[in-house]
Amino acid sequence: MLYVVPSPIGNLGDMSFRAVEVLKTADLILAEDTRTSSVLLKHYGIQKPVTPYHQHNEHKIVHHLAEQIQAGKTMALITDAGTPGISDPAFLLVRECVNKNIRVECLPGATAFVPALVNSGLPINRFCFEGFLPLKKGRQTLFKKLAEEERTIVFYESPMRLVKTLAECMEYFGEDRPCSVSRELTKIFEENKRGSLREVHDYFQAKTVKGEIVVVIAGRG
Repeated sequence: MLYVVPSPIGNLGDMSFRAVEVLKTADLILAEDTRTSSVLLKHYGIQKPVTPYHQHNEHKIVHHLAEQIQAGKTMALITDAGTPGISDPAFLLVRECVNKNIRVECLPGATAFVPALVNSGLPINRFCFEGFLPLKKGRQTLFKKLAEEERTIVFYESPMRLVKTLAECMEYFGEDRPCSVSRELTKIFEENKRGSLREVHDYFQAKTVKGEIVVVIAGRG
């Protein structure tokens, strides 16, 4: 069978007991970046074969992996941080296993946008998650669509593009739209900056931005 195993988004202590047990008993661990995952596996004393599974090779090996699972192997899929499939590789392998009637089990665990959304102070009963916004093609069209969105909007952004993206959000949503930017969640320098788009934009424009980032913006009122 295939286990989809969430890994901590920063603090290694957020790994669940069950996730550790699954990784210790799997025949093979599929990792987005074996160097990054080696830190986690070493921390928990997990010594299992590890092979790369990422966006650059998944199309080539997905059928082979599914055949190996069908033949009796148990595999566990992890990514660098968070739940596989949420803006990380997983979909193709899960779909292939489902199509071949292979048992797939996804463990509950860390996903960066959930704590960012909950502690934003914005409505969380209804929201839309956009992952990473397109860099060029379709970006303007998406912003126009999101400008009419009534649900809370959540997406990921890189530190290099954050200020530019917040400026674009002001253009399409208005400077006074409430928002929250969460940075380095669960880590030592975790930061949650809340305010209007203008206030948050100006705050990050005046400093060097680092770390993993989640942006949460109020829907159209």
